[in-house]
Amino acid sequence: MTFTPNAGSPHRPPAKHLYTRFCALLSKTSLILAIVGLIMLILSVQTQVIGRYIFNDTPTWTEALALELVLYITALAVAVGVRDAGHIGLESLVTLLPESMRLKVEVLIHALIALFGAIMVSSGWLWTRLKWDELDPLLGVPAGLDYLALVIAGVLIVMFSFEHILALLRGEEVEPAWY
Repeated sequence: MTFTPNAGSPHRPPAKHLYTRFCALLSKTSLILAIVGLIMLILSVQTQVIGRYIFNDTPTWTEALALELVLYITALAVAVGVRDAGHIGLESLVTLLPESMRLKVEVLIHALIALFGAIMVSSGWLWTRLKWDELDPLLGVPAGLDYLALVIAGVLIVMFSFEHILALLRGEEVEPAWY
């Protein structure tokens, strides 16, 4: 299955406002950072494998770094997925609704996604603060960094959901930033 922009609503023009351009830049930057993180994750795992099987001396930091990178890669990718409509949706049900209801349901869906993002920010920030003074023994960084990924993803999800709501109310479509 291939992705085609504006497939669900061909009558909507792409959004070109300043906020949309800013969100597109954030999305593209997040995607690039996730790709860099994925490369670092591969290098970290390779270092662990080489250390274990060639030198018979596994570096202790490689597994902890790999786990930390997985958190940030996932957080950034989820946010990009929300903005660029890469998440699983029930669009087939929404397209069956009358046009008068479709807009309301689409706005509601994005508002609920924004609410979920806000909950991620709130609880992620709570845990970040609670764990910040504890050090990860293998990496020597604050343990709160694990939960900061939730905060970053949550903020981006709220911003991207708000962007979708604005575009819907203007009768526009948010185009993926990676084109």
